[in-house]
Order: sequence, then structure tokens, then C-alpha cells
Amino acid sequence: MGISAKDFEQMKNRLAGRGDRSPRVLRTPEAKTHEVILGIDPSLRGTGYGIIRRGNPGPELLAEGTISAHSRWERSRCLLLIAQTLRDVLRRNAPTVCVVEGLFYAQNFQTALIMGEARGASLVAAAEAGLEIFEIAPRKVKQAIVGYGAAQKSAVARMVQRLLNLSAPPAADAADALALALAYAQEVGRHSLTVPKRI
Repeated sequence: MGISAKDFEQMKNRLAGRGDRSPRVLRTPEAKTHEVILGIDPSLRGTGYGIIRRGNPGPELLAEGTISAHSRWERSRCLLLIAQTLRDVLRRNAPTVCVVEGLFYAQNFQTALIMGEARGASLVAAAEAGLEIFEIAPRKVKQAIVGYGAAQKSAVARMVQRLLNLSAPPAADAADALALALAYAQEVGRHSLTVPKRI
């Protein structure tokens, strides 16, 4: 089998790295190290949020709270409140990454739908601000913070209090949001192979 002079020249160029068809080495993008982390525990009537800064000797609390919507409000009004409040929180604290609770199985379809709407409003606010967004399953968060995947909310709140050196445990929804941020900081800090899922 013969090759033409042109084919031979192209082969030489490819081997020398000069041709148009030379293989390109793709660089893996470096993982960003996020210092200010926002955790969100979405719920229509009580979305918890918490912002921490990674540091030495330990993480520092920057902001936490619960976005409470009146029980008589329409869902659309609750969703607007969630998005607007989170936008304000994001402007004041400038986190660079957001962590939300992963989806869980709900026996009631209506409950799952409402939770999904609250989660969507939260994700839109974070995405608008240009944040990287990750999710962690509830059991993994409890495992990371308390050491037990089926821990009660009160145990999570007490451990969040301890990890952030707070004078009292945060309210339940805010504690869950802070637990998400802390779990993310732990996962990324130890360069685990099971990185949180990006969404």
C-alpha cells in the first residue's frame, strides 16, 4: 500500500504536533475552592438558609435565618418571597457556591410538587447570582454532621451549634441549611472522591 507525498507530509506534521488534526490534550478544569458557602433547605412556608465562611481553626457563621410565609398566602406569593429574600441575602453576603438538600421520596404527590416549587424558587435566585450549585442527600448531610444518617433535627441543630461555636442552637430550618453548608465544606476540604452532585 502506497501513500502520497501529501499524506506523508500530513503524518509528519501530526506527529510533530503542527497539523490541524493533531490530538489536543484537554485540561481538566481545576475545582474552585469556595470560601463563602450558602446552604438552602427549601420549603414553601419555611425555607431555611445559612451562610458560612471556611477558615481556621473552623468555619464562621455569616448569616442564617428562615424565610417564613403566612399559612394563608397563595403559593405564588410564598415563592416570590423566597426568591426575593434569597436575592437580598446573596447581595449582602456574596457567597460563591450554593448547596441544597437533594430530592427525597415523598409519599404524597402534592407535597412533592410544593417542595419542588420552593426548591425551584431557591435555585433560580442562586443561579441568577452566578453561583455554582450542588446538592447533597439528606442522609449524607446527617451522616457528615452527626455521624448518623437518620439523626433527629434536634441533634443536627445541636451539632451545628457546636461546629459554629454558637451560644444556642439555630432554628430547625436554618440549622438544616447550615448543616448543608458545613457538609459541603467537609466534603470539599478533605478532597473526597464522592464530591457533591452539581446541578
